[in-house]
Amino acid sequence: MSSRPTSDDQATADRELCGLVNALAHQIETHVRDRAGTIGLTPAQAVALRELTGPMTMRDLAERMSCEPSNATFIIDRLEEKGLVERQTTPRDRRVKQIVLTADGVQVRERLLALLIQGSPLQPLTQQEQQTLHQLLARAVTGQ
Repeated sequence: MSSRPTSDDQATADRELCGLVNALAHQIETHVRDRAGTIGLTPAQAVALRELTGPMTMRDLAERMSCEPSNATFIIDRLEEKGLVERQTTPRDRRVKQIVLTADGVQVRERLLALLIQGSPLQPLTQQEQQTLHQLLARAVTGQ
């Protein structure tokens, strides 16, 4: 006869899993901070460059960065001062600006992505394990 998990068992499992997720998040934050610093970027600037996969609005970037649009604006202002991004009017609506990488921004982003791969906390996982982890985390985050 098998026993069903108790609420104490579930609470322990939840606590342990949350601890592991928090530890991994901390390792990733430290990794991003260390790697970004080697090329003169703050962690927030590095995240913005990583997420700029093409032209996008400030609102879209803020959503991808999981931050408020005002915070994304501050970060983009600093990247613009460094000559890594520029704001352009969108063809469909001249009132809307989109963020675009400059030629220098493309080069710095490529360098950043290469640095982030080196020594990544996720490096010990196989590609299949990373895909599985991605799927599980996405399900947990979306509740689906």
